[in-house]
Amino acid sequence: MTMVMRRVGQSATYTLLVFFSLIFLIPIYVLLTTSFKPNSEVDIAHMWALPHHFSLASYSAAWAQLGPNLGNSFYLAIIATVLSSVIGAFNGYALSKWKFPGSNVVFPVILFGMFIPYQSILIPLLKFIQAIHLYNTIPGLILTNTVYGLPITTLIFRNFYAGIPDDLIESAQIDGNGYWGVFMRIMLPLAIPGFVVTGIWQFTSIWNEFLFAVSLTSPPHQPVTVALQNLSGSDVVQWNVQMAGAVLTALPTLIVYILLGRYFIRGLLAGSVKG
Repeated sequence: MTMVMRRVGQSATYTLLVFFSLIFLIPIYVLLTTSFKPNSEVDIAHMWALPHHFSLASYSAAWAQLGPNLGNSFYLAIIATVLSSVIGAFNGYALSKWKFPGSNVVFPVILFGMFIPYQSILIPLLKFIQAIHLYNTIPGLILTNTVYGLPITTLIFRNFYAGIPDDLIESAQIDGNGYWGVFMRIMLPLAIPGFVVTGIWQFTSIWNEFLFAVSLTSPPHQPVTVALQNLSGSDVVQWNVQMAGAVLTALPTLIVYILLGRYFIRGLLAGSVKG
C-alpha cells in the first residue's frame, strides 16, 4: 500500500511539473511561431496557429537592424565578464586567505554594493561617466558593469577559496612562493569552477542588462537589448520581426547555458560545500 501511494505521489508530482512546464513554454511557442510567419499571418486571431508559409524574412530583417548591436553586446559582455571575474578572483583570494587591517570591514562594504538599487545611483553615475569622457561608449558600459559585478564575483571566489586548506598555502610559502606566487601557482588553477560560475553569471547578467545601457549610450553604440526595444517602431509594429529579434537576442545566453550549465551547477555546489 505504501509503495502504491508513493507511485501515485510521484506520478502526481511529475504531472504537475509537466503541466507547469507547458505553461512556462507557451510564450516561447508564440515567440517562435510568430518569428517564422510572414507579416500577413501575424494577428491575434492566428496567434496560436503554426505558420502556413514558413519564412525566414523576419530573421533577415531583424539581423539587418540588430547585427551591429549584437557586436556591441559581445564586446561589452565578454570584456566586462573577464575583468569582473579576474578582479573578483584577486579580491576573493585576499579576503579569504590574507588578514590585513580592516579586512573584516572591506568584505561587508563590497557586498553592500549588491543591495544598492541601480536607479538610486543613476544620475551620479551618468555625471561620472561624462566627466571621464566615456559617455555613449562601450568602454563606459564595460567599466560600469565590471564595477557592479565585483560584489557577486568577490563573494563567489571568497567562498570558494575559503575551503582550500591553509596547509597548502603554508607549504607553497615554504617552497619560496610569495603572495602572487601562491595565487598564480596554487589558487588560480584550483579556481576554474569559480571562473565558470562567475563567467556564466556575469555574461548572462551583462548581456541582459538594460538600465545602464539605455541611460549611458545612444545609437550606434547601444547593446542589443536596447536596440531590440527600438524595433517596435512608432506607427506599425512588425511583430514577426520583433519576435525574430528577441530570438536572436536570447540565443547567445541560451547557448552559453546549454553548453556550460552543468559546470555552473557543479561550481555553485563546490563553493557552497567548501565555503
